[in-house]
Amino acid sequence: MAAANYPRLVIVSGLSGAGKTQAARCLEDLGFFCVDNLPPSLIPGLVDLLRQPVKEGQGIDKLALVMDIRGGQFFAGLNDALNYLDKQGLFYEMLFLEAADEVLVRRYKESRRRHPLSGSGRIIESIMEERRRLAELRGRASKIIDTSELTPRQLNEQITELFGESRRQLVINIISFGYKFGIPLDADLVIDVRFLPNPYYIASLRAFTGHDRCVADFVLNSPETQEFIEKFTSLLRFLIPRYIKEGKSHLVIAIGCTGGQHRSVTLANKLGELLRGDEYDIIVKHRDVIQPSTSLY
Repeated sequence: MAAANYPRLVIVSGLSGAGKTQAARCLEDLGFFCVDNLPPSLIPGLVDLLRQPVKEGQGIDKLALVMDIRGGQFFAGLNDALNYLDKQGLFYEMLFLEAADEVLVRRYKESRRRHPLSGSGRIIESIMEERRRLAELRGRASKIIDTSELTPRQLNEQITELFGESRRQLVINIISFGYKFGIPLDADLVIDVRFLPNPYYIASLRAFTGHDRCVADFVLNSPETQEFIEKFTSLLRFLIPRYIKEGKSHLVIAIGCTGGQHRSVTLANKLGELLRGDEYDIIVKHRDVIQPSTSLY
């Protein structure tokens, strides 16, 4: 059912105030036919439509369904509807949006809107109850985006990377980071490279980053680094085809060192270079690097 001549189905859900409306607008811009607040009981009725191959210029080839707690008593049937899709062998992708409690409280106060679960209680209590009710659904998501620190434009960029047209089967984001600043929230694979020789302790290298040839050579010429690269790329080439088979369209690999300036930057650049020849869309980013990105590769 994942064949190219069948409609692509994306289900959008998540916490109220986390950005689902913005996500739906972005999906519409990407050519999706979006249905907001659809009762889950209607999902099985779409199966017959989705089983019919899309003819060029006819029908719906990309469909996005936004379903959340606003559905009230109908929303309780969403897990049953998804189980039905699984049994029918109909492939779908689920995007789940969330944000930190304090961020959601602030957004509701700024917008002066009522939370769908609000009664006489406080907003935070409604948010916590919604989070509890959505816990099982969150576990089924193929992609989770935390919008706490994202602008609408940044959210649009992430959704475009996930669901925009691509000539490749998989988009791979490789992110370097420093553990002292925390692990990236959206990472699928987190790799700790703090076991490698650290250029920070070499006085002549400390002021540079992994973008500079002197640092890159120091890191890459280490026997430990060479062995790590060989084994890790071998593991990825084993995993990636299986991720694709499972239906994954977006993979985030986070590579971390202590400060996110030297080892992680070098390894992220090198890994991007090696995987770029493997028929994937590769995006290399450096979250914590001080020096502007001027990749050597």
